[in-house]
Amino acid sequence: MLTSVARGIARRSFSTSKWAAAQQMTVRDALNSALDEEMERDEKVFILGEEVALYDGAYKVSRGLWKKYGDKRVIDTPITEAGFAGIAVGSAMAGLRPICEFMTFNFSMQAIDHIINSAAKTFYMSAGRVNVPIVFRGPNGAAAGVGAQHSQCFGAWFSHCPGLKVVSPYTSEDAKGLLKAAIRDPDPVVVLENEMLYGVQYPMSDESLSKDFVIPFGKAKIERVGNHVTLVAHSKAVEQALEAAKELAGKGIEAEVINLRSLRPLDLETIVKSVVKTNHCLSIEQGWPHCGIGAEISARISESEAFYHLDAPVIRVTGVDTPMPYTKSLEVAALPQAKDIVFAVNKVLGVQ
Repeated sequence: MLTSVARGIARRSFSTSKWAAAQQMTVRDALNSALDEEMERDEKVFILGEEVALYDGAYKVSRGLWKKYGDKRVIDTPITEAGFAGIAVGSAMAGLRPICEFMTFNFSMQAIDHIINSAAKTFYMSAGRVNVPIVFRGPNGAAAGVGAQHSQCFGAWFSHCPGLKVVSPYTSEDAKGLLKAAIRDPDPVVVLENEMLYGVQYPMSDESLSKDFVIPFGKAKIERVGNHVTLVAHSKAVEQALEAAKELAGKGIEAEVINLRSLRPLDLETIVKSVVKTNHCLSIEQGWPHCGIGAEISARISESEAFYHLDAPVIRVTGVDTPMPYTKSLEVAALPQAKDIVFAVNKVLGVQ
């Protein structure tokens, strides 16, 4: 089977000089740049949350913005998510463009009433009379050694709710372009970042360094081209998918890696086109399996033309269906690793 899978492979080559020439930027700095540019562009944009001002942000994403824009546009709040999220939603209804930072999206559950019942539903319930141009942003999903109450991925939760747009960036370019698009959007947008990626550097194209650079919602990115299997992921799971794809390439299996970037709306067109080509699909996410993003992708494929091109069922590689353990060894076991993806791909392709 391996021989037949490997037959006719056109290995994709990457130009190392291209990446060497590109400017490197951390995800943290890309987010900071997006905030700075949009606050400069529109005086209605302001930031509020815990430690966003004097302390420069818990993760230094808002570094330098309080000194530049002052108390009225970068606002430290008490530790009361329900309170400052409610203030943010109300100010958006009044015509401002708030950026509401949660120190972790696990704490956004304290403010879920405002996010869903106040922000997401108002445009519909007002018959289109009241827009709520608000951004909810912050780290989402597992970090390292922070226990179950800090490690949940809310991609599936927020994607379930009509009225919200939900994005989940991977690279620095993703982070900047999606956050800028979110700030300019007339509707509530949830930006699910990843704490483990904040300090990671990625290349930035000349286009992405522009103040006019935005990434439209609902447009996935093919991070690696392949012919034998499609790997669909978002946020840090893209990193594991690329690691697995590199290992698989050494065995003659070329995996196509899709970085979703946008969870709602979902770029089904890119997924279907890839599956029609590869005839196999795996979804990878750090969230739980039940009613997850992978479950939605699997359902969408089964309802599309891609279903008739599948040579095997769609497989989900997810976090373990349990609260996140605190112990480091168990935490690693609870999250999908590159080796898990390689194992699943071999199983799907029937490779020994």
